[in-house]
Amino acid sequence: MSRPRIVIVGAGFAGYRAARTLSRAARGRADVTLLNPTDYFLYLPLLPQVAAGILEARRVTVSLSGTLRDVRLVLGEAGHVDLDARTVHYTDPEGGTGTLAYDRLVLAAGSVNKLLPIPGVAEHAHGFRGLPEALYLRDHVTRQIELAASGGDPATCAARCTFVVVGAGYTGTEVAAQGQLLTDALVRKHPPRRGVRPRWLLLDLAGRVLPELDRRLSDTADRVLRGRGVEVRTGTSVKEATRDGVLLTDGEFVDTRTLVWCVGVRPDPLAESLGLPMERGRLLVEPTLRVPGRPEVFACGDAAAVPDLDEPGQYTPMTAQHAWRQGKVAGQNVAASLTGGELRSYRHKDLGFVVDLGGVQAAANPLGVPLSGPLAGAVTRGYHLAAMPGNRVRVAADWLLDAVLPRQAVQLGLVRSWSVPLDTASPELVRMPEAPAGSQPGDEPAAKAPGGEPARDRPRTAPAAHPAPGPVKRPDIPSEGDQ
Repeated sequence: MSRPRIVIVGAGFAGYRAARTLSRAARGRADVTLLNPTDYFLYLPLLPQVAAGILEARRVTVSLSGTLRDVRLVLGEAGHVDLDARTVHYTDPEGGTGTLAYDRLVLAAGSVNKLLPIPGVAEHAHGFRGLPEALYLRDHVTRQIELAASGGDPATCAARCTFVVVGAGYTGTEVAAQGQLLTDALVRKHPPRRGVRPRWLLLDLAGRVLPELDRRLSDTADRVLRGRGVEVRTGTSVKEATRDGVLLTDGEFVDTRTLVWCVGVRPDPLAESLGLPMERGRLLVEPTLRVPGRPEVFACGDAAAVPDLDEPGQYTPMTAQHAWRQGKVAGQNVAASLTGGELRSYRHKDLGFVVDLGGVQAAANPLGVPLSGPLAGAVTRGYHLAAMPGNRVRVAADWLLDAVLPRQAVQLGLVRSWSVPLDTASPELVRMPEAPAGSQPGDEPAAKAPGGEPARDRPRTAPAAHPAPGPVKRPDIPSEGDQ
């Protein structure tokens, strides 16, 4: 008799935890396959530190094949799930196609950048959901400071030294906090024209930063950011984006070459393509994470609308904490479903939140105790080290080196602006233009922007230049939560 086949789609917080749980629970009694576009799990909370040059990129990635025993890794992006035939169809990194059959399916496809119908944003902004976007932002910020130092026009210099972050949730707050420290370090090595200093703006339509958190954490973050000179503008967002800057909803036009889009996330479009009951773009599931009417299908993480048993009528928010814990429950329930065991419901106990504000500053409330300053910074970094499923020694070593050595101010030039479009279903992958006929693998594109210049400084790549899976072409679905 053949062993049951379990397919897990996605290796984010939910998918990775489900795979790890199943690899232990199944103990060779089932074939577990993990389908993911990359061969690593990305620890998203530390991504702002990659963009700021504190951590080397590989520090926030954990090898899937190296940490998941008895789990078969298949590199590819799920394009279609045939629920009746119990198959998942995918595209591999080289454009080939494949099919995976399953007896149990765990959908943990995660989320992508949340888009809003604001003119120019898709063309001139960049998101912050994947490693390529973090590497691009680091290069871009470094390049702007270096160009400002050598430029002759004061207005252009000031625009290059102005950085706009939209969205004051977890991601946007940490990007602005870490980015401001990075540019301060850069200008010490490459001083711009006299009188020009780096300028950071953090915008949000909400009335305060970190609106989803306790007011005391919000006040701490606001105080730290303003103390460093970050312009925190609540009740304000972007009305239009152009190649020369952004028009704000209060009528001010800000000259800038940098627009970072951190307004939140929306579920991966794969969830909606299944044709099953949805809740604001998320797949409706039972408290056990099983899909109603499909006992062989489970869903967890950002792709699933999981009932909040402590708040009747509500669903758990799209956060890494929930995804991580849901992944464990999903893995346990899938294993139990194979043996006729009892399925458990997902219930989450809030242990607190941490927000890294750079340097020794942070805002945290472990077990409901509000902390700020160096103590909060120590708790925050301790939490991340404990939560990471690998690379703890390397991360701690990078933190130590950053504390005692000057930051390296160089452009790596690995990711171009057109490689990380905001409107994409796969922010974890770098987009490449189609190669001309007759070219060989590894050849450079026939036409591209020099030196990775921002998209606003060159014609936009035609949509056809992005091989499948390309930019998302469906209307945005409002969703909640900034990871």
